[in-house]
Amino acid sequence: MRLLVIALLPMLVLLPILLGATIWRWSDKIDDLLVNKVTGDLTIADQYLARLVEMSGERIDASARSAEMRDALAGEDAAAFLERERQRLGLDFLRVAHGDPDTRAWPVVAAALGGEGQSAVDIFSAAELDQLVPGLAERARLPIVATRGAMPGGPAVETRGMVIHSAAPLALPGGRRAALVGGLLLNGNLDFIDRINALVYRPQSLPAGSQGTATLFLDDVRISTNVRLFENVRALGTRVSAEVRAQVLGEGQIWLDRAFVVNDWYISAYEPIRDSTGQRVGMLYVGFLEAPFRQARLASIATLGGAFLLIALLSVPIFLRWAGHIFRPLEKMTSTIERVEAGDMTARNRPAPDGGEIAQVAAHLDELLDRLQARDRELRGWAERLEAEVEDRTRDLRRAHRQLERTTERLIMSGKLAAVGEITASVAHEINNPVAVIQGNLDLARDTLGSAADAVEEEFRLIDDQVYRIGVIVSKLLQFARPEDYSGAVRTISPAEVLRDCLVLTRHQIEAAGIDCRLEDASLAGVRMSRTELQQVLVNLILNAVHAMPGGGTLRVAARDVPGGAEIAVEDSGTGIAPEVLPRIFDPFFTTKQAEGTGLGLSISQQIVSRAGGQITAESRPGEGATFRIFLPEAENA
Repeated sequence: MRLLVIALLPMLVLLPILLGATIWRWSDKIDDLLVNKVTGDLTIADQYLARLVEMSGERIDASARSAEMRDALAGEDAAAFLERERQRLGLDFLRVAHGDPDTRAWPVVAAALGGEGQSAVDIFSAAELDQLVPGLAERARLPIVATRGAMPGGPAVETRGMVIHSAAPLALPGGRRAALVGGLLLNGNLDFIDRINALVYRPQSLPAGSQGTATLFLDDVRISTNVRLFENVRALGTRVSAEVRAQVLGEGQIWLDRAFVVNDWYISAYEPIRDSTGQRVGMLYVGFLEAPFRQARLASIATLGGAFLLIALLSVPIFLRWAGHIFRPLEKMTSTIERVEAGDMTARNRPAPDGGEIAQVAAHLDELLDRLQARDRELRGWAERLEAEVEDRTRDLRRAHRQLERTTERLIMSGKLAAVGEITASVAHEINNPVAVIQGNLDLARDTLGSAADAVEEEFRLIDDQVYRIGVIVSKLLQFARPEDYSGAVRTISPAEVLRDCLVLTRHQIEAAGIDCRLEDASLAGVRMSRTELQQVLVNLILNAVHAMPGGGTLRVAARDVPGGAEIAVEDSGTGIAPEVLPRIFDPFFTTKQAEGTGLGLSISQQIVSRAGGQITAESRPGEGATFRIFLPEAENA
């Protein structure tokens, strides 16, 4: 099951995470594109408004310099001429300013009186509008409509007017200076805002369902807009949200983000409008409905998610069936070995004839178990016959009988170990062949698939890991079967020095388990032994101690001199070893780690220490930890 979970992890966990990250990144890119588009839309609208203001000044300046204006001012029909010019220029008022204090208060008029034409957007009060043109204040008047998200408070009616205010220098008869002043009221000027909207949002510039809008604000009140409050009612008199007002009018910054406009969410752009004195007096807005883009995004995400789920539902059962067919013989062999270790010598794999290479290994293991069972029966038969013969001896031969019984036990053990060694060597040989075939075919598959193998690279890597693990197990079996082939060069070494090296090698596992390690290296004696073999024994004991303390604890390792040699002790504060298990811990293939161990570590360690003329012992009480002691005889020339 662990192998299956590891194999399915990339598809069921990593792939959804990657898919989600890709969708999130793609969504951000779409948002950036929408903001870039509305930024370009705002630039077009701003340039158009600036051009209108500039053209208003140019047209009034041209009128002021015309001969018709000069002749009209010299005659008696100046007022009638100004009215005709106003109508021709499409202005709401056109007048001549002579430089009185009221007119000089406007920067555009003051500049014109100084000889320089100027045009700007200015805000006029209701009284000033009526003074210019009777009834103009009524045209500018807009009732304020309560708007969701707007700043609380404020007047109920907007009486001021936003005007494109232009003035040009004018020479009166007699050489006196004056200014020709004209203006266009923007309050309720729907033709002006519709031209901006038509210019910015041409047909087919937005996807189906979206809608472009433009608005002119006096302060935070919509005075000209094509945003609809209802189907055929424009949202004149509604107010912008408090958040947008604070950023644009309060801080003078441009807003480029989604915003709630009257009754829906729009991708919006707002910029402040400044009057001739530089004060922020209003805002220019363009934007388009967000809903079609949001719906398209959700539909794309749902399509991708549905496709992934469909692929997973179709592929996972097929993969589980295929993987189960591969792993089932291995699971059966593990179960069979566990039953044999438990004493059931009749346990067998009995694989199907067409189960592949692993099934062939399982069948060969059955043959080896049959031979082991036959050998075991023979040995038991010999023991029983010897015991029967000894029982027939007289009392005078009791001492010889006891000696013979000990000899018989050693013979049985030697026979078992010889049989186990032969079996393990044969098993290792038979496993190596299919493993080599698996590895070779895997490399061939990589070479054949080429770049197409990248899609299943993770699965290939998992197969490599498992083949490597089988190789490690085979190496341990061979080391147990032929220890002399694995023995290193024997020389005089310091046990304390080797112990310190082993702690460096296992430091990562000790620290990761949260274990407090204490070292006592008071040994000065030298022993005759392979340095690598002693390292193998000590690393095995230290890692066993770490595994016995999964929740942390204390590990004490010590090397000290004792009469005749040196003693190394590895003591942990773990769960300890049960009394019924303690006598068997050095038996080959006996393990308490189930499928995670081979049961050869302590057995190999005992062989290595015995070959060096030493002895390894263990003592433990359940719940109080365990202590392993290694005695090694002192080297003769040390």
